[in-house]
Amino acid sequence: MAIVEAVLLLIAACIGFALLARRLRLPYAVILVLGGMALAFVPGLPEVPLDPELALAFFLPPLLQASAFRTDWRGFRRSLRPILLLAVGSVAFTAACVAAVAKLLVPELPWAAAVALGAIVAPPDAVAAAAVLQRVRLPRGVVTVLEGESLVNDASALVLYRFAVAAVAAGALSPWEGVLSFFLLAAGGAAVGFAAGWATVWVAARLDDTILETALSFLVCYASYLAAEALHLSGVIAVVSTGLVLGQTQYRSMRPETRLAARIVWEFLEFILNSLVFILIGLQLNAILDRLAGRSAWEIAGIAAAVSAALIASRFAWVFSTAWLSRLSPAVRRGQSSRPWAVLTVVCWAGMRGVVSLAAALALPIDFPQRDLIVFLAFTAILATLVAQGTTLEWLIKRLRVEEPEHEAGLDPMESEGRRLAAQAALDLIEERLQDPLEGAIAADLAPEFRDRAGHLHRAARDTGAAAAERAARRALRLAALDAGRARLLRHHADGHLHDEALAKLSREIDLEELRVRQVLGDGRVSAKRRAA
Repeated sequence: MAIVEAVLLLIAACIGFALLARRLRLPYAVILVLGGMALAFVPGLPEVPLDPELALAFFLPPLLQASAFRTDWRGFRRSLRPILLLAVGSVAFTAACVAAVAKLLVPELPWAAAVALGAIVAPPDAVAAAAVLQRVRLPRGVVTVLEGESLVNDASALVLYRFAVAAVAAGALSPWEGVLSFFLLAAGGAAVGFAAGWATVWVAARLDDTILETALSFLVCYASYLAAEALHLSGVIAVVSTGLVLGQTQYRSMRPETRLAARIVWEFLEFILNSLVFILIGLQLNAILDRLAGRSAWEIAGIAAAVSAALIASRFAWVFSTAWLSRLSPAVRRGQSSRPWAVLTVVCWAGMRGVVSLAAALALPIDFPQRDLIVFLAFTAILATLVAQGTTLEWLIKRLRVEEPEHEAGLDPMESEGRRLAAQAALDLIEERLQDPLEGAIAADLAPEFRDRAGHLHRAARDTGAAAAERAARRALRLAALDAGRARLLRHHADGHLHDEALAKLSREIDLEELRVRQVLGDGRVSAKRRAA
């Protein structure tokens, strides 16, 4: 029962900290880490250790698969060059810079151990990035690069980390062997992930059951990760590949009800796992400090500050230098924004670290040189990047005017055009059936409804003032009608003329229609909040 109570208390704390973060208008990942640190010093609370194997094998697969599932594959392929420059090149460069600074400040630290520290803190975290980026409206291309980087960089960092740990035991470090191993592990992991993804698509198409299909989508992320790890391949690349396959095939392989249900389930799981990850990171502080005997507080603080500064500065150096070199190519220069330095600054400042760094540090062998110091430096790097960068990233984006403006009435012009095309295609089909001897009469009844929808969406796509006023009027009238229908159902149920199961089904229909209206016609609640702000 102790573990059950601890998990429930942690979830309750996560909800409270998430509400506090919303009130303070700060990324909830930052508040969760700081809240976990505060809880770590509360007398009487039991210690909650973070097992590194649990952190990597339990938390990471579903979070990576969910992020890969949402990834824009065409944008990912289009941005493959900057993604790989960050996910592989920046990781190696950052690891080297951090290793050099650590070796300079701690001379007794072996070079292999210093490289291990660099590999631990080098990769920005997918979970941390998503927790912060969801609060801002960055250009789609920038988000694709940052999310793509965070999906791939864990693999390159963990390969470098494993070789550095092996080198400490063997007394030698072979860079070329590490490079070859990375490509072999990545290729093998991708093969396992793609095989698992396509196998899932094949099985799901034959289940014909929403609950089983949703459960299968959750199970496959662990199957893909663990299978790759068992074969000594990259579990990170495997689960990312699985997520990409499922995301790209969802509109052909999943039924509509499965997509709706799975989205809700996965959003809930992401919130719980994200929250637990960050609060558990904060809870580790007390145990980490207890193991740091023999060094003065000022010495430790100085080393931590220097390593964190080198971590942040090395990303700036890599991003700006590779961007300058890339501009020598006319094709790359044409594709850049009018203010590339502002975009590059945001990319540099968005390198928050998270659970992978801490789990890798905690997984170091007990007899590893300066293990306790390395774990502490990894923790302070996570804290420095989350607090310093996470709390100021939104301000920086607005200050540099990189943020995209909100769409009027919450409607994306690209989405409006898509709705118009879909509505016109539906109307064209109905009008084709008007002359059908069997379906003509029914098509004639449906035609006015489809013409009205297509006409309205055609006007909405032009996004004029009159169209906005029409959207608001249509939204208000439709929502009022739905509220009236819902109220009548509740009275009918209260009078004993409708059983609970029927009420649940009919209410779900009205709820889905309300969600559709708010998506198509704009969410008036969002507009009101924006005006109040």
